[in-house]
Amino acid sequence: MQLRHIQKTETKLLNRQYLFWSVIGFLGLGIAFVPMPLASPQPVERNLKIDASTFEFSPAVLKVNRGDIVNIELNSIEVVHGLYLDGYDIQVAAEPGQTANLSFVADKSGTFRFRCSVSCGALHPFMIGKFKVGSDYLLMRGVGFALLALIAGVFGFQK
Repeated sequence: MQLRHIQKTETKLLNRQYLFWSVIGFLGLGIAFVPMPLASPQPVERNLKIDASTFEFSPAVLKVNRGDIVNIELNSIEVVHGLYLDGYDIQVAAEPGQTANLSFVADKSGTFRFRCSVSCGALHPFMIGKFKVGSDYLLMRGVGFALLALIAGVFGFQK
């Protein structure tokens, strides 16, 4: 009689674990394969101002949507600075106290580095920034998987 009760309890526990891990599995498949929105925002004209000073760009991170018309106004503070955008192979240089303009269409998705293209001193190689085109869907999927792993770790191994 007691053995039958133990077997029944173990069967219920196994059924709950099976159900839990099945739900975790289906949620994981959903995170991995549910398509992200295909409709991207309508392209707009973005006017971005960047100040280039001693070994830094301000702002150092620029975000636009794919298809946007990007107008960059580079303002050099103390010495000649340039801006070269990796992946787009475009550049501009500005004299001290002057501004230089650069216009292009952000037609490539991803994260690209921009850097000073004019040797401006000892720390010149570290004068870099990020140019992000498009949304961070991959990041959102990664956060979803991390939360799912956390839930599985906390609740999945309880008896």
